[in-house]
Amino acid sequence: MKSYVIIGNGTAAVGCIEGIRCVDKGGEITVISKEKHPVYSRPLISYYLEGKTDCERMKYRGDSFYKDNKCKVLYGAVADMIDKDDKSVRLNSGNKLSYDALCVAAGSEPFVPPFEGLNTVDSKFSFMTLDDALSLEDTLKSESRVLIVGAGLIGLKCAEGIHSRVKSITVCDLADRVLSSILDADCAYAVQKHLEKNGIKFMLSDTAVGFNKNMAYMKSGKNVEFDILVLAVGVRANTSLVKNAGGSVKRGIIVNERMETDIKDVFAAGDCAEGFDLSIGANRVLAILPNAYTGGYTAGVNMAGGKEVFNNAIPMNSIGFFGYHIMTAGSYDGEMIEEKDSASVKRFFIKDNNLIGFILLGGTDRAGIYTSLIREKTPLDTIDFELTKKAASNLIFNKEIRRKKFGGVV
Repeated sequence: MKSYVIIGNGTAAVGCIEGIRCVDKGGEITVISKEKHPVYSRPLISYYLEGKTDCERMKYRGDSFYKDNKCKVLYGAVADMIDKDDKSVRLNSGNKLSYDALCVAAGSEPFVPPFEGLNTVDSKFSFMTLDDALSLEDTLKSESRVLIVGAGLIGLKCAEGIHSRVKSITVCDLADRVLSSILDADCAYAVQKHLEKNGIKFMLSDTAVGFNKNMAYMKSGKNVEFDILVLAVGVRANTSLVKNAGGSVKRGIIVNERMETDIKDVFAAGDCAEGFDLSIGANRVLAILPNAYTGGYTAGVNMAGGKEVFNNAIPMNSIGFFGYHIMTAGSYDGEMIEEKDSASVKRFFIKDNNLIGFILLGGTDRAGIYTSLIREKTPLDTIDFELTKKAASNLIFNKEIRRKKFGGVV
């Protein structure tokens, strides 16, 4: 009977468990969970603070998931070292777990720059885990002034989650726009204006460089008083376990299309892994939930002796702020074509007769058609792209393609 060990207990771990069980119904699976909670959907922590969900509804799988899949979960345990020669994982408790196949699904952790005086700030938080959200919730008061350092996805979702529970929120970022990693300047400006209408204040092209208790000293020379500080500058993939074991890492753990590292019988998946991005034809970290699950599932199948590949990943983000929906995917390294009206903006990026990326603001219905075009590298001259720009529809494909994709004549 094979012994499987999974480091991490998030979306990629769930995929890995279900992948293993598709092939091997009886092998031993042990999950090393740093957090003390069963697997939950991390993107929902802002909705928890907003009162739109609760801990029960945040669960990513039902209460019987681990039992049904014959998994042992070590809650509150941390993996300290992988011994590739002994094929074991050493825990912070000093115990060792032997494995026949190992999946590192350790995710990422907040990147906190070495701010001068940060140790003088009493109420400071990250915003990545349920425990972060619960700790932050305990300090929120109607008179609280909140400073969020970072205008990316994490910082802005935090702002949305707490906006009705505090007096004021100021978001600062060294970048000149919000969501700078996924939006161009024009689209970012539209999102910023929507957030400002909902009471969020911004200090862009400016950021905190030091602190003294409840005072932030900004790069611009301004001072900002606050009661609560949220650090959402960015994240870093947890790569050290594989790196220290002799495996290849860059920004993430390097894996192939089978999710194998270059250490025998060691796989990696989720936010800590760096795999192939179809939209740019190169490797990079793709830290999004659907890719984490698929990568984990692929790893699990192969760990159990099956055959599975994951070679069509692209970066995607589907988010919303105060009812304003945004979806992005792929790369923007191409000719930009825009369709817009009073309620929505669509930007498509074209290269070599292929759709390689898009930005949708306001309306995101049937966006899966667009991601399908990117993933399948559908030549645009084989579809009705003029119709596509205005409204995503199966009708953009000719009858033969629709029959192959959807069955029958549609």
